[in-house]
Amino acid sequence: MKKLLFLFVMVYAIKLHIEGKVQGVNYRYSAMQQAISLQLCGWVKNNADGTVSAHVEGPKEIVELFITWCKQGPSDAQVLHVEIENAEPENFSEFIIIR
Repeated sequence: MKKLLFLFVMVYAIKLHIEGKVQGVNYRYSAMQQAISLQLCGWVKNNADGTVSAHVEGPKEIVELFITWCKQGPSDAQVLHVEIENAEPENFSEFIIIR
């Protein structure tokens, strides 16, 4: 008789609000590329006030790596502050830029 092994990974979800020089510096595209490389799901978008928001889902340790990246951003960005709040998982299947 074969035994089946089930691996359950808790999905951790957060919302980020990133302030600083984060628009016009390729922040959203770079964040999407970083999230995809980490196999995270969710979205990133520009806000009218010049900030960037994101919703990110995945294993907690991997999401924390993404947060670390967000605090630096791409080379032309100047991140001043990243606000992090817990969120409910929405079970995204990919990471996208919301325009």
